[in-house]
Amino acid sequence: MSNYHIKHLEEYYQVYRKSVINPENFWQEVAEEHFVWRKRWDSVLEWDFTKPEINWFKGAKLNITENCLDRHLLTRGDKTAILFEPNNPEEEAQHISYKELYEKVNAFANVLKSQGIKKGDRVCIYLPMIPELAMAVLACARIGAIHSVVFAGFSATALATRINDSDCKMVLTADGSFRGAKTIDLKGIVDEALNDCSCVENVLVVKRINSDITMQKGRDQWLQPLLDKASTVCEPEIMDAEDPLFILYTSGSTGMPKGMVHTTAGYMVYTAYTFKNVFQYKENDVYWCTADIGWITGHSYIVYGPLANGATTLMFEGVPSYPDYGRFWEIIEKHKVNQFYTAPTAIRALAKEKLDYVESHDLSSLKVLGSVGEPINEEAWHWYNDNIGKKKSPIIDTWWQTETGGIMISPVPYATPTKPTYATLPLPGIQPVLMDENGNEINGNQVDGRLCIKFPWPSIARTIWGNHKRYKETYFSAFENKYFTGDGALRDEVGYYRITGRVDDVIIVSGHNLGTAPIEDAINEHPAVAESAIVGFPHDIKGSALYGYVILKETGESRNHDNLRKEINQIITEHIGPIAKLDKIQFTVGLPKTRSGKIMRRILRKIAGNDISNLGDTSTLLNPEVVQEIIENKL
Repeated sequence: MSNYHIKHLEEYYQVYRKSVINPENFWQEVAEEHFVWRKRWDSVLEWDFTKPEINWFKGAKLNITENCLDRHLLTRGDKTAILFEPNNPEEEAQHISYKELYEKVNAFANVLKSQGIKKGDRVCIYLPMIPELAMAVLACARIGAIHSVVFAGFSATALATRINDSDCKMVLTADGSFRGAKTIDLKGIVDEALNDCSCVENVLVVKRINSDITMQKGRDQWLQPLLDKASTVCEPEIMDAEDPLFILYTSGSTGMPKGMVHTTAGYMVYTAYTFKNVFQYKENDVYWCTADIGWITGHSYIVYGPLANGATTLMFEGVPSYPDYGRFWEIIEKHKVNQFYTAPTAIRALAKEKLDYVESHDLSSLKVLGSVGEPINEEAWHWYNDNIGKKKSPIIDTWWQTETGGIMISPVPYATPTKPTYATLPLPGIQPVLMDENGNEINGNQVDGRLCIKFPWPSIARTIWGNHKRYKETYFSAFENKYFTGDGALRDEVGYYRITGRVDDVIIVSGHNLGTAPIEDAINEHPAVAESAIVGFPHDIKGSALYGYVILKETGESRNHDNLRKEINQIITEHIGPIAKLDKIQFTVGLPKTRSGKIMRRILRKIAGNDISNLGDTSTLLNPEVVQEIIENKL
């Protein structure tokens, strides 16, 4: 039996048992059988969570791009590696074969070298979702430079912070980007950011929207002429297993973003393994993850995981609403997509629109539906299951984090029976535990607590760039000898896990611990409600009371708001109990969200608690203007 491709529930349990009884043996088998190494490891795993120090495949030598590109050339050279679907449906899609991608990445790598970039240098990538973004990532990895991708929707301030924190020597950007009907002046944002960055020596610019931009002499160059001159042969830099592959910033709940450092060998092995099993990818499938490569989802499940498996990975430049709300479904039909991986935020937004957008497209190619970014609420789950999967494509509700590098808890399609709102079972090698607030492990089922992982997995982030102390304090100080995820979870009667939200989103009302996710799920079942967010605010008697921000499906909702508030609290009472009723319900047109779709509850908490003097930097939000609207209509 192969550990590498799990097809049945019984097989999952066998493989899982092997993976926790002897993790070193398990991962050694996976690593030996499915990857190309320049030198074998001296030891599979050395670890100490008290320091915390983790080494996987210590002493091994490799280059991740050889595993993503070179080794496929003989058998898959003409196969499409990247299928690029542009923002404008009138523009032709591009099919980039493994051979073409290999040559383009090599040329790009040679350009980087010609500009003085060498192993260990940090390169900031601020590009739209175009093929050059994937190529830039792989070109850095080819020569051992550490890439730091910043989502090309972040402000100049946010960009400068990230460039300076990791001391980037170069920025790769574009003249601009298309986003639906809009264009965004990326080069202008970079120019503004670089006023505050003395470390950047060169800026290479991709021509995408053909706008007039300012090129600073001696610093800025167009990329294409350099690529045209470059050789398509570039020997890969031989990396140590634990050499850094990339830095990716994740916003801390307070203060500075954290530059999570992922290293080469363990990250490769884990993302490739989880891609294969979670999506049940077969040789000629077309796989589509709608995330941006600026997030960990894009790193692991648009670039590295799929390419390490020789997959065809679709990159989409646009947004789900342009030119209309049928765009996702049109792309699935056009390219006969087999695996579709998106966020609950997108699903909820599309579920608000009329079903004609879905029903006018043939979605019969779909085999697996994925969900990522936050726990999927029950209503969205059923809509996705009924209308997109037609009740035949399992929904893979994946739980993981920037810090974990790969998917940690998820059903295996056609093997694990799914259950709405549950991420279900840990993947092989993942050993989750629930802890109480006193630091004791909670055994048995039908329990809830704080979700920790008690044993390292290959793609765990190794540190925070330049701040190992913060890494230790954030993830390893709350519970002795365990990685603390920051999330609460419950384990049901069969051992399935459901993520109940950030632990800082647990609100204690009159001595009761209330997770926000179940309350929001209940509210979202009201037929008039599109989305909701719950926070706590100070209350003289209860300690904390609950404040609800609710978006209605029809903004011009003519119904009586007082009646709606009563109905919402009635649903909460029925689902959870009267203790969870909301003291205040504010109807709003939107919620402040990060670019990856996470609701910024910190801002909502401050507004609810009348503490609006310091809301922090809201410029990096997807919709900063909504904050003012919420403040003005506060109850």
